[in-house]
Amino acid sequence: MVTLAAPAKSGRRRPPPPGTGPADRAVARPGLGWALPATLFFALFAIVPLLLVAVLSFASWGGIGAPEFVGLDNWVTLLHDPVMIKSLWLSVLLTALGVVTQTPLSILLGVWAAGPQRNRAVLSAIFFVPLLLSATAVSVLWRALLDPNFGVPAQARWLFGDGNLLGSRTGAIAVLVLVGTWQFTPLHTLIYQGATRAIPEVLYQAAAIDGAGTVRQFFHITLPQLRNSVITSVILMVVGGLTTFDTVLILTQGGPGTETTISAFYMYQKAFKSFDFGAGAAIALLLVIVATVISLIVVRLSGYDRMASPKEGL
Repeated sequence: MVTLAAPAKSGRRRPPPPGTGPADRAVARPGLGWALPATLFFALFAIVPLLLVAVLSFASWGGIGAPEFVGLDNWVTLLHDPVMIKSLWLSVLLTALGVVTQTPLSILLGVWAAGPQRNRAVLSAIFFVPLLLSATAVSVLWRALLDPNFGVPAQARWLFGDGNLLGSRTGAIAVLVLVGTWQFTPLHTLIYQGATRAIPEVLYQAAAIDGAGTVRQFFHITLPQLRNSVITSVILMVVGGLTTFDTVLILTQGGPGTETTISAFYMYQKAFKSFDFGAGAAIALLLVIVATVISLIVVRLSGYDRMASPKEGL
């Protein structure tokens, strides 16, 4: 019986598999230096102004001279101001209505626009036009369209009555929600369109073999795969809704009365009309706190903070 001898070991070591060597790891995971420019930019234009606003919220300043430290006076005054309390709840209400209306509409449009047909691409390009317009231009456009004397309500009084939609609390809030939905739905549609196209086609093929129709595939494949995108979109809606200002300024001026005076608009009134920059800074800081808390609650309840990605950190 012949026994085959094991091959002699060579003195040369076998090179590591591609992508596992130290050089590959260095290329795959950039150092902190890559984030330094963005960090400095964010600190200069976000962190530093926020700190200055926080300091100013404890001072009294009319725009001229040096600020005078007043402690918690601005905060105590705001907490006992009925207009401020009402504006905060109104901001939360408009934000919630925006999330409820924009989210399902954006998901449906985004999933539809993810199709390969050429007509969908053309219609999607037209639909994204409001996203290219500034909030000021959008507000002026809708102000003209809803004018009770010359706009659409004046031509359809059988439907709109006297046509003064902005003259009542319900009508004014409905108009703000409508304008916000018309302007910002394309942005969130774009998010869902990209996320839908990233879903593996094999999932739909397997579902089709099992006999699942389009509706069942949507609820059992598409929606679960869009979970991360939904969370991101909702957080953007929360931050954007709480900081909306120019739409209210142009469309309603906070009226009728104070029925649409949201916190961002009330901050403008305090700072640039009453020249109470200390109170305005306190309102701005309060909005930052509220938006941060709501965003953290959304992240916590959704479990987004526990989600991991194979590409995380690259």
